[in-house]
Amino acid sequence: MGSAPASESEDVYLRPGVQTAVKILVVGHFAVGKTTYVGTLSEIRPLRTEEVMTEAGALVDDLAGTHDKTTTTVALDFGRLTLSDTLVLYLFGTPGQQRFTELWRDMTRGALGALVLADTRRLQHSFDVMGVLEELGLPYAVALNEFDGGPRHTLSEVREALDLLPETPLVRCDARDRDSSTRALVSLVEHLLTRMSELEHA
Repeated sequence: MGSAPASESEDVYLRPGVQTAVKILVVGHFAVGKTTYVGTLSEIRPLRTEEVMTEAGALVDDLAGTHDKTTTTVALDFGRLTLSDTLVLYLFGTPGQQRFTELWRDMTRGALGALVLADTRRLQHSFDVMGVLEELGLPYAVALNEFDGGPRHTLSEVREALDLLPETPLVRCDARDRDSSTRALVSLVEHLLTRMSELEHA
């Protein structure tokens, strides 16, 4: 029996020299693009726990502005991204419905930070998500996942609307585009490194 091609093996298994694995959460309200984001960046086939949405769910979930959505994450999305020969990121996408908040609170354990995806059509829905992160003391960056046809605001306007601290990164993002998604993740990683350096020198 022949061995798998090297490229296929490299896509599945960690490189031998990897020394550090970092857990990053991808969070946000319902239907903001978390599953798409994790799938765009993951170098392995992402683990998804999606189920078909039913009329019963409409009784407890806010479906406004999501008429095209037919499935929803009910546990988590998981992906992996190797940044260097020694560092790998594990991406955990959380479910967005409020009824799953306790589940993703548990998922924050061991996480170094979180990327909050936000939607300009429903900015107010991001407050609960950021509130949980702040309550738990988990640092985060915010990425505006700009949907086709959504309102366009300057980053300064969005920062003010979300009441973000000056040091909290805020960037634009298209969760379908790898380069754009990578830049958003880099903004978070740079923020985390800055915080770690400040704590070390405090």
